[in-house]
Amino acid sequence: MDCLAHNLASLTNLKSGVKRLTLTDYRNYANLRIESEVAPIIIYGENGSGKTNILEAISFLTPGRGLRGARLSDIKRFIPQLTESKEISFVSPLNWAVVADIINNDELYTIATAVEKTSKELEDIGEYKSFERRIVKINNNKISSQAELGQYMSAIWLTPQMDRLFRGGSQPRRSFLDRLVYAFDVEHAKRTANFEHLYKEWCRLLKEGKNDNYWLNSLEENMAAIGVAIAAARREQVARLNTFIENEPDDIFPSVRLELDGRIEKALDNKPAIDVEEEYKNIITKQRRFVLQNDTPDGINRTDFKVYFKKKGMPAELCSTGEQKSLLISIILAQTKCQTLHKGFAPILLLDEIAAHLDDIKREALLEKIVSLNIQAWITTTNPELFDSLRSDAQFFEVKNNNVFY
Repeated sequence: MDCLAHNLASLTNLKSGVKRLTLTDYRNYANLRIESEVAPIIIYGENGSGKTNILEAISFLTPGRGLRGARLSDIKRFIPQLTESKEISFVSPLNWAVVADIINNDELYTIATAVEKTSKELEDIGEYKSFERRIVKINNNKISSQAELGQYMSAIWLTPQMDRLFRGGSQPRRSFLDRLVYAFDVEHAKRTANFEHLYKEWCRLLKEGKNDNYWLNSLEENMAAIGVAIAAARREQVARLNTFIENEPDDIFPSVRLELDGRIEKALDNKPAIDVEEEYKNIITKQRRFVLQNDTPDGINRTDFKVYFKKKGMPAELCSTGEQKSLLISIILAQTKCQTLHKGFAPILLLDEIAAHLDDIKREALLEKIVSLNIQAWITTTNPELFDSLRSDAQFFEVKNNNVFY
């Protein structure tokens, strides 16, 4: 056994994953409970039965808006009812909740997340506006920031929508990269959320014609400082993964080379962070006049995450669909091994219809790696026979009629 395999084996003996998952009024599930092992978990059923909803619920145990990026109101279960005219309507949406008992390095924790109704006063008109927000509890203690979740578990997901990750706009690729950063830098989630909040406030002031120079300068200074910290964390993660892949190439999936194509990230190659902050602040200030045209200022929210098929020297967007899927798997495998070595616990893999665009050899190779890494992977499929090689290592659950059967 080589050194890497030995080190991974010693670390993955300490289990990390979801032991019990409970959903309440979550999408199509009124009440659902799954008792799971830290092992591969195959969730099978017909299209539209709610398999992906289970993976999405697990993704809400980590910082962010889940694997679909859904609005809180979209997740609530709607109850159909028959009206007097015999037509189908839906009652008011219910709140939803996800509760999980997770194990991390042999320690057991309970993570709960749900929707809470609240209100705030609109100063301009003196009225209150009600809205919903997500709350999170760890061991029944409410936490102030979702970023704290990163101390207890992390997750990486691949969904069918991500099969087009390299051919669309840059925003999904940035989000994918940022999720990889979260696992190593728990404050990264808070920084990205704060930057988004500041950016929206900056745009609002400008579009409303409130050109308060003092307030705008304050926002721009904060945006620049947080933005440079975000760029630095992205650079560090890309360098970490490139070094790991260079030293520990995969034996089946293609080696990749990762790059950041962004003005702020490139500036950090040659200048101290304090100088880049000042440069970034000036960029944002000069872009004020373009906000009314909905033009996004050049900066971290334009950065692109570039991936190359190393052997061919080819950018991922020019590769075949199957090659692109293999490149994505290469990244998540490298992230999984790298995180396990650096943080001492592995991420949970959420693999939605992962068999699509993978030939039999690649599919079986991926399953063997999941088993050998001793990690928990939640895998959905309409065809459980594709995963027969895992019968002795995995749990199989059938989703049917808004329930799960063992």
